Amino acid sequence: MTVPFIDLQQINSRFETSLQKGWSDVMFSGRYILGDQLTKFELEFASYCGTSSAIGVGSGLDALSLIFESYIHLGRLKPGDKILVPAHTYIASVMSILNCGLFPVLVEPDLKTFNLDFNDLASKYSHDVKAVLAVHMYGQLVDSERLMSFCNKYDLLCIEDAAQAHGAKNFSAVKAGHIGSAAAFSFYPTKNLGALGDGGAVTTDDQDLEELVRQLRDYGRISRSESVIFGVNSRLDEIQACFLSAKLKSLDTDNEKRRIIACRYLEEIENPIVELPYFSKQLDHVWHIFAIRSNFQKDIIHHLDKKGISAMVHYPIPIHRQKVFSPWADLNLPVTDQISRTEISLPISPIMTSAQVDHVISAVNSFTP
Repeated sequence: MTVPFIDLQQINSRFETSLQKGWSDVMFSGRYILGDQLTKFELEFASYCGTSSAIGVGSGLDALSLIFESYIHLGRLKPGDKILVPAHTYIASVMSILNCGLFPVLVEPDLKTFNLDFNDLASKYSHDVKAVLAVHMYGQLVDSERLMSFCNKYDLLCIEDAAQAHGAKNFSAVKAGHIGSAAAFSFYPTKNLGALGDGGAVTTDDQDLEELVRQLRDYGRISRSESVIFGVNSRLDEIQACFLSAKLKSLDTDNEKRRIIACRYLEEIENPIVELPYFSKQLDHVWHIFAIRSNFQKDIIHHLDKKGISAMVHYPIPIHRQKVFSPWADLNLPVTDQISRTEISLPISPIMTSAQVDHVISAVNSFTP
C-alpha cells in the first residue's frame, strides 16, 4: 500500500462537476480579473471568517506584504520598525516583513505547540517593536487571549499569518482571520482550502486598511485611469476565486475528517521514541500538518518510505540557517534548531482511507532504531 503525503488530484476530483461549471461560467463571462466571481468569494470568505471584509490577492506572501505596506501608509508602521515573528515558520512570514523595510525579530517556538513561546516573546520586546506577526503553525491557533493581552499591553499591532489555519477557531469560537487587526491567508494548492494555483487573501474589520489593500493590489488605482499610490499587481483571478467558492462549502467537513485522522494518530501511535503533538481540546485545530518529533528523524522517514508512506519535514532549514537570511545566522535559537532536526510530518488529508491510516500507524509503531 502507498500513502502519498497529499494527493491533490484526488482531493480536487471530488469537485469536478462544480469546477467544470465554474470554468465554463468564467470563460463565457468574458471577465477574468476583478469580476463577479472574486466579489462573490470575498463576501463568502469574509462571512466564513467572521470579518467585515476579505480581499483576494495573488498569494499568501503578497497578503502579508500588503498588510504591512498598508500600515506604513496609514502611519501605524514606518520603515525600520521591529516586528516580532516566530523563528519556526515558513520563509514567507519573514520575507513579507523585509519586503516592506521592516525588521524581523525572531522569537522561539514553544516545543509543545510549535507556536510562539510567550516567555521568549516578552524577552524580545523593546520600545521599537511595533507589531507581532502571529503564525498559527500547522493549523493550531496561537493562544489568542495571551496574544491579545500582550499586544494590548504594549499597544502593538497584531497581524495573523493564517496560511495554515483555515477554519481554526479558539474557545470563544472566534476563527483564524478575526483575532488580530488583520490576517493573511494562502490558498496554495496544498492548504486546507487550496486553489488550483496560487492565491491569497487579507481579512480585516479595518475599513481604512481594506481600502488601501484593495488599491495596492491593483497598481494603487482608485479608478481605471488614476493611481494615487505606488502599488503592485496582485489580484486573485476569477477562475481561482470561482474554484475557491466551490471548495469553501466543504472546508468544515474536510477539517473534521482531518481531526478524525489526527485523533486516531494520537490514540494509536504508541512508539516511545516518537513525541506526539499537543493540542488543547478547547481549541479547534484544523491539522494542516500532523507533526511528530523524534531524534531519529531521518531514519523514521526512510523507514516509512520503504513501506510506501511519504513523510516530510517542516522545515528542515530554519530561517536563521537560510542563506538568504544570513544577517541572522549568529542568532542562538536552540528550540527552533531542535524542531528542524526532529520534526516529521505524517500524511493527513480528507481523502485518506481508514486502511491508509492503519498503515501509517502500523509503520510508525514498527520502527525501531
